[in-house]
Amino acid sequence: MARLGARDRAAVAEALNLVDDARPARRAEALALLDALEREGGAGGARRVGLTGAPGAGKSTLLDALVRALRARGETIGVVAVDPSSRRTGGALLGDRIRVRSAARDAGVFFRSMAARERLGGLAEATRASVVVLAAVYDVVFVETVGVGQSESEVADVVDALVFVTQPGAGDLLQFMKAGVLEIPDVFVVNKADLGPIAERTARELEAGLGLAEREGGGAPRVVLASARDGRGIGPLLDALDAHHGALAAGGALAERRRRGRDRFVAEALRARYGSYGLAAFGGAAALAERLAAEPDASGFGFAERLGREIEEALRK
Repeated sequence: MARLGARDRAAVAEALNLVDDARPARRAEALALLDALEREGGAGGARRVGLTGAPGAGKSTLLDALVRALRARGETIGVVAVDPSSRRTGGALLGDRIRVRSAARDAGVFFRSMAARERLGGLAEATRASVVVLAAVYDVVFVETVGVGQSESEVADVVDALVFVTQPGAGDLLQFMKAGVLEIPDVFVVNKADLGPIAERTARELEAGLGLAEREGGGAPRVVLASARDGRGIGPLLDALDAHHGALAAGGALAERRRRGRDRFVAEALRARYGSYGLAAFGGAAALAERLAAEPDASGFGFAERLGREIEEALRK
């Protein structure tokens, strides 16, 4: 903890390796660390931003531009990139991550690539843990997803703001509406704005579609035209993210959003481990919701472990 507080880069790497270690002998140590970090972070600490979108939309190039702009403002950045998994090794296929050049030579940027493992399009099991570690050390933490499947809703539970990246003329609007994607992100980016009129038309269509979508809390998210290639729109995108975070923090919605993310994390972790039968033995979804509501400030990691032991005890009876 002390070395992480001192922003020791070697300690960050050690902590990330610890929380991704599945060996039982290391699990207790990892849970203790995560529990302490999550309790200490609460509704403060680093801003957490998710980047998602279809493959080829330019997420990695846009992320690189965002990192460079934030570093120019003096902020430090941690990045968790969830990549497709290698069928042969199970490890991450780095793909176009080599385009995130900001992480290569800058001590103020820490890049962690993780495999999605069996969850194509979803988040690796240790992603949330990695975000908690990085949020204890860096000013901004980005989570970039594979961009396939239902990763949008999953990453939204881990971050404070979700950015959806699309490209001009992709014909995605109807598919977005069918899949309910328009209801999830907080900011939309039409990348490759240097293509001109086609990018502007895509942005207008997206804004029109957002006006039709039903969103929790109301209000349409910002649509930003950007070009990672020439730097256009990066400033307005950061302004949109700053405004969104400021509004969440000022109204108390930031703590509520992180609490909802914790609740979903605990529920999914227990469901994955014990199935519907295990949850039923505990009392079902209603009992779980009641327990979560009774301890709004408890760490999700410690909570999941504690409730897991209760479920196991109930199943033995």
